[in-house]
Amino acid sequence: MDYQKKLLPSKLGTIGYALLGIGIVSIGVSFAVNSHRAFFDYLWMYMFLISIGVGSLALVAMEYLVGATWSTPFRRVSEFLAALIPVLVVLTIPLFFGLHDLFHWSHPEAVASDPILQAKEPYLNVQFFTIRVVIYLAIWLIFFLLFSRNSEKQDLTGDPALTKQSIKLSAPFAILFLLTIAFASIDWMMSLEPHWYSTMFGVYYFAGTLVSAFAAATFCSVMLNENGYFTKKLSNNHYYSFGTLLFGFNIFWAYIAFSQYMLIWYADLPEETFWFIMRMKEGWAYYSIGLVFVHFIIPFLILLPRSSKVNPNLLKVMSIWMLVAHAYDLYWLIMPTYFTDGFGFGWSEIGVMMFAAGLMITVFKYRADRKNLVPVKDPKLQAGLDYHLT
Repeated sequence: MDYQKKLLPSKLGTIGYALLGIGIVSIGVSFAVNSHRAFFDYLWMYMFLISIGVGSLALVAMEYLVGATWSTPFRRVSEFLAALIPVLVVLTIPLFFGLHDLFHWSHPEAVASDPILQAKEPYLNVQFFTIRVVIYLAIWLIFFLLFSRNSEKQDLTGDPALTKQSIKLSAPFAILFLLTIAFASIDWMMSLEPHWYSTMFGVYYFAGTLVSAFAAATFCSVMLNENGYFTKKLSNNHYYSFGTLLFGFNIFWAYIAFSQYMLIWYADLPEETFWFIMRMKEGWAYYSIGLVFVHFIIPFLILLPRSSKVNPNLLKVMSIWMLVAHAYDLYWLIMPTYFTDGFGFGWSEIGVMMFAAGLMITVFKYRADRKNLVPVKDPKLQAGLDYHLT
């Protein structure tokens, strides 16, 4: 079968560069106008990109680990999205200039007068925080390079031993992914309110990461398939798997979200409930209620029927919907720490997400134009192309 490489439309690159340019200008102006708010916006964007980049790498590892075949024809989509990880290394640097703007615990005078912060100081201090972040980035980058090397090398050699190597890499990465993504969310988001804690917070972010990464992979795969970029078009069996997993991952997110809220509500401890109370005051109350509909009820009702799961146009719409829902969720997690007097949203928030969208498009096109869209000599490829639900 012919797998001749096809370049993505040049207008896609133009769109990516345009969004990047507008986003960069917006971020620059935002920092000039109000650097405190700009750092919170930047953190919101950063956590969203971690979800897409690191979550996509987790999907690659998951395929190897469980021996899935149905996803093999479009595994490269997740590999290309995981190429955000090297960019994340660079994007992390500006955040270290905003630690004092973001984190109350980074102020020595605040720690000196606060017994709770003093008790948490062995963990919440700038030096140890920096070390942890470097460790997270190093783990993600190393495994990205290893998985990408094996996959691309197999295109040339067809050596099945490379698949076995990737399977062996997947087991330790699965554990490290769970730990690093959970602790990264605790460090960058939960510690924005250092008096509050939740033992489920890391799992909550992990669940949202799976939803958003799979939504991005679904949208890209369906778009490529519908525009003829796969030599053998994917069937309704593949679409059904996309829809089912998107539905299932989102149910998992809802379960974790409800469990975290229910346990804190039931215990009714002041040191835990104040975090939710902040999000049920002023305009944040409507935003919090909206989260339930945007991230759970509406996707649940739309994706529940089987007919929805095999409808490519609906899958594309719901994939974008779930990406927006994850950004909505991250805003709910991060921004009430800044907007303490009520809900706020403006041009600076739009600007950072335009930058994120432009970066995703640009990185994806850059990789897609230089690599095969399909792992052409993967031993599971034919089984994946012939995949049929029984």
